[in-house]
Amino acid sequence: MKKMKKLASVFFVTALLSTLLISCDGAGAGDDVWRIGGIGPTSGPAALFGQSVENGALVAVEEINAAGGINGFQIEFNFQDDQHNAEISVNAYNALMDWGMQILLGTVTSTPAIAVSQEAYQDNLFMLTPSATAIAAIAVPNAFRVCFSDPDQGRASADFMSKEMPEYNVGILYDSSCAFSSGIFETFYAEAEARNLNIVSVEAFTEASNTDFSVQLQLASDASVDILFLPIYYQEASLIFHQAREIGFAPVFFGVDGMDGILGVEGFDTSLAEGVKFLAPFAPTAEDEATQNFVAAYAAMHDGAVPLQFAANAYDGMFIIKAAIEHAGLTPDMSVEEIGNALMQAMLEITVNGVTLQDATWGPDGEPDKEPMVIQIRDGQYWVIYPY
Repeated sequence: MKKMKKLASVFFVTALLSTLLISCDGAGAGDDVWRIGGIGPTSGPAALFGQSVENGALVAVEEINAAGGINGFQIEFNFQDDQHNAEISVNAYNALMDWGMQILLGTVTSTPAIAVSQEAYQDNLFMLTPSATAIAAIAVPNAFRVCFSDPDQGRASADFMSKEMPEYNVGILYDSSCAFSSGIFETFYAEAEARNLNIVSVEAFTEASNTDFSVQLQLASDASVDILFLPIYYQEASLIFHQAREIGFAPVFFGVDGMDGILGVEGFDTSLAEGVKFLAPFAPTAEDEATQNFVAAYAAMHDGAVPLQFAANAYDGMFIIKAAIEHAGLTPDMSVEEIGNALMQAMLEITVNGVTLQDATWGPDGEPDKEPMVIQIRDGQYWVIYPY
């Protein structure tokens, strides 16, 4: 799966950044610390993603600092809200650079990540996105990714369907105005045709029409769709499931990583998601020790909450940064440019295990080489159904 690959804005009305230093002794920020920034939506329509990433990263920061830090230096982590907006994300990046950011764990979503990656490239700042899936999000040599790319998700989805349900009539409903959704759709469609899947319905919506899906669902129902592929986010999916039930349309619903979070939508009847399948790198019900330790630590830090895959990606992301820094033998008194150059090389030489990856490596394109998982929602929980 390898592929070749400043000023702070006046948007910020406060002079002080919200900065969190977690250390084993609770000491305040100093000069001899790793200043790692984070950017993602903690408010707005994709807030659940950004909140999860911030919370997952904080669990890792606490564990790393409690164990002595990275090469003997503590981590100072500063996470900024971008409201899933590219312009605001660039503003956040500039503010973090003024703060002294040396490494970026972010951004969380694709369109902001594309914009910020260009800024990071100019500064030669190392950038590791936990969850931005667009190819263009890491199109610069200093940017790497924890999650799968859009094409990888489309390819893996088609592969799973061809193995598990080759005789099904396949429908697709996607957001043509969204880079994430349309990118997955394009690869899935090409791969599905190559695997001779029977695509009988292809329907689209846009950001301007993402609340009423009655026409598209009726067309899919009329076409006798058995499995409806939804390369979309959980917000739209929650409406689709409700509207499908209203017309008596009950196919197998199959999504991608943007589906994670569906069970946390306020006011959502979770029974509507029963049986839904989607691609994801993590399930909190997995019984391996690493997953259960992370789930327990996350719950302890965040009032009993259950982590989403976005939290797990960020948790792994912080440990990936740690592994790369240690491999390169870096210290925080080095310049952003020196750190960036060293980490770009280190990423090509390390192998990392975590809760979302096993023996993962990276190529010059910044993409991880790891295996996908398929999750199914049963009894209000996520369960791994593939690999078996």
